[in-house]
Amino acid sequence: MLNYYPNFSRFPCLSPMSQQLMSSGPSLKKLNGNGASHPKTATSKPAIISLVSCIVLIISAYFSVDPRSLNAASDTYALCSRNGDNVYTVDAQNSRTQCIVVQGALIADRGSLQHVTNRWNSFSLYKVIFRRPSLDIRFIRPGAIIVPGLSDSHAHILEYGAAQQLPLEGTKNIQDTVARVRDFILANPDVYNDTSKFIVGGGWDHTIWPTTGWPTSAHLEDDPVIRGRPVVLQSKDCHALWASAKAIEASMPFPEAVDGGIIVRDKTGKPTGVLLDNAQELLKQPELTEGDLQRRFRVAVRDAHAFGLTSIHDAGLDPASLAFFKRQAETGTLPLRIYGMTFFDENKAYWGNTTTPIIGAGNGRLTARSVKIFADGALRTGGAALYEPYADNPSTNGFMRLDSDILFDVIPKFLRDGWQVNVHAIGDRANGIVLDAFEASLKGVNVTASRPRLEHAQIMTDADMKRLGRLGVIASVQPTHAISDMWYAQDRLGPERIKGLYAFRSLIDSGARITLGSDFPVEAMNPLSGFYAAVTRVSPDGKSPHGPDGWFPEQRITRQEALRGMTIDPAYASFTETTLGSLEIGKRADYVVLSQDIMTVPANEILATKVLFTALDGQAIYEDI
Repeated sequence: MLNYYPNFSRFPCLSPMSQQLMSSGPSLKKLNGNGASHPKTATSKPAIISLVSCIVLIISAYFSVDPRSLNAASDTYALCSRNGDNVYTVDAQNSRTQCIVVQGALIADRGSLQHVTNRWNSFSLYKVIFRRPSLDIRFIRPGAIIVPGLSDSHAHILEYGAAQQLPLEGTKNIQDTVARVRDFILANPDVYNDTSKFIVGGGWDHTIWPTTGWPTSAHLEDDPVIRGRPVVLQSKDCHALWASAKAIEASMPFPEAVDGGIIVRDKTGKPTGVLLDNAQELLKQPELTEGDLQRRFRVAVRDAHAFGLTSIHDAGLDPASLAFFKRQAETGTLPLRIYGMTFFDENKAYWGNTTTPIIGAGNGRLTARSVKIFADGALRTGGAALYEPYADNPSTNGFMRLDSDILFDVIPKFLRDGWQVNVHAIGDRANGIVLDAFEASLKGVNVTASRPRLEHAQIMTDADMKRLGRLGVIASVQPTHAISDMWYAQDRLGPERIKGLYAFRSLIDSGARITLGSDFPVEAMNPLSGFYAAVTRVSPDGKSPHGPDGWFPEQRITRQEALRGMTIDPAYASFTETTLGSLEIGKRADYVVLSQDIMTVPANEILATKVLFTALDGQAIYEDI
């Protein structure tokens, strides 16, 4: 409902003539010079009596209104900028406006301050009867803007919470990382006093360390505080685990080889303490308690709200994570929108026809209607499947994490049974194989109804980029990966192949629809970091291997494309574009107030932008006070 004017169609006693009189103004008739009725406005006495009687009925009807609908009126407010159209609606026309009107959980109106004031503060019988106050108008601070609630199209919620307990991002070498683990133990008496307690951390990045090769269990055992404790440390890209001797011993024996994974061994064949890709699953760890999950979730939600995120696509829910989110939704306590990708285990029976997708549980805040399949590993750890060998390691061209026959078998089955299919693919060979499987599976399928996604789409040939656009497969990309990987990528791929890495402009120009994410905790959660990376292709300090204009600057995207990539495009990629992703009438009132205009400020000032206010369903979930 957009206003509180009576619905006259409910009252048949109102003839067309009396309805016209009601809407024409306060004067019911005009007299000519001799006191006779004017022919155009003459109304008989019985008609007037009938009209008055009908008004009495209307008043009586309104006095019987459900009181809950009156309470809803108090949830109505306008949010405006004092000067200029500082509301970016992200509608089809990319229009801007001065105000939005929020009514309950929905956007009820938008327009200029004069428009919403005239429309919502105008005289009506309803307001007179119920003494409804004037519209509550709230103004944002000068220079601030309003955008739709921000979305991350590819992230890992509970894994982020885990990584924040012992963050290893930015350590300069192995010894620095070991020292951080030791300091964590010493700072937490419950951990220090229990040598059997598993210590979990994440974020180490061997590509920025001066030494070559992998860390080992021995590096952890060299520290007397850590020695003998079970320690499991996840790499920055989440494709490698570095474990202590105690953690490794508890998981033995290991098989000689692992399909789609690597057990790093020394010259004698003994595991050194690092497990890559599918081999990570060999490491036995205690099951997480409900308390563990709650702590991780609270940390992730707290930071998401502060960064303006109202919706997150969780890329790979294992059964325990999915069950946890379902429990949260059942109790009605989900504090953000979660679009879950259910984890696919190729070693288990096909489940797409026996499992019911979750759509809009928990007041519309939990959906799990897609499946996440891993095709290959990661570039950082050398597991991305390439057509040609790695330039810095000619002995390998990476590996597929599952047999390609599985893709051709299960993708059409999932599509047939109503599931969205999202496939992780990094290397050019992996992307090519996945597109082969999509092309075969999409014959006769309504791609708009199924909306398959290529998660990462990092290295692609020109031909495959064009094929991606032709097939209508969504490219789910992470711009902050580009400015992280640009420092080592050419050494790994060589000067020619690297041109197809993170080629966002080429993807869009090929006709592909892209949607932006961060892959947190692999990268920072802040969506404005992704916005900045996408439009500049330089590091936060303004540098790149190709200078201040950006790394392959021709692959930059526009600010408008970047804003859509974190609002309406994620909504489309999660089948919610009719209710989320833009500030349009009838959609959910998810919005963010930013301290400055990211669409116009100099590029080097984008990262100084602060989130002032985050709203979900029209209600504040974060406020910078």
